[in-house]
Amino acid sequence: MSIVVRDVHEHELDSVLALNNAAGPAILPLDAARVRRFFDTAEYFRVALRDGTLAGFMIGVGSRSVHESSNFNWFRDRHADFFYIDRIVVASRRRGGGVGRALYADAQSYAELRYPQMACEVFLEGGHDPALLFHGSFGFREIGQHVMPDVNVRAAMLMKPLCSYAWVRDTYAGNLPDAPWVRTRAHLAHPTRLTGTGR
Repeated sequence: MSIVVRDVHEHELDSVLALNNAAGPAILPLDAARVRRFFDTAEYFRVALRDGTLAGFMIGVGSRSVHESSNFNWFRDRHADFFYIDRIVVASRRRGGGVGRALYADAQSYAELRYPQMACEVFLEGGHDPALLFHGSFGFREIGQHVMPDVNVRAAMLMKPLCSYAWVRDTYAGNLPDAPWVRTRAHLAHPTRLTGTGR
């Protein structure tokens, strides 16, 4: 039973929307327009397929993105350079089967070439200890809490340092090799970025 992680395809957006909105209270709902906006602008928008069937997805943006999220802005007010996981969703029947780990491993492979740390949040209300445990086992640590003003939900704000970033920055100085696994999503206009001092 193989897991394949790849960029989302446009025809899969309706399935992504349905998967997101079936995820329950741990994930905020989306509408079709917002999913389309993510498709058009998100630096990282990948799906996980298990045996050829959509099993999950992840969306991420860099700290210099224009992104309408109070959680993202919380991180940006405190940190200069990071890769933010806006959401990860795994189909309920696939939870515990490695899909989430596959998506995070792929996202880290992408982010550590470009950013010194990853950021995300986990809602604290409604018994989300498994999500906290999952993120903790993947190296994330809580650096604060934030109450989202639009929905009045408290979240644990998590960050993880990316140890390879400094070496990649110093070795490649912004000129990453042209390899398929290194490239930014093909239809996005902005080039691969590798700048900053890792602050």
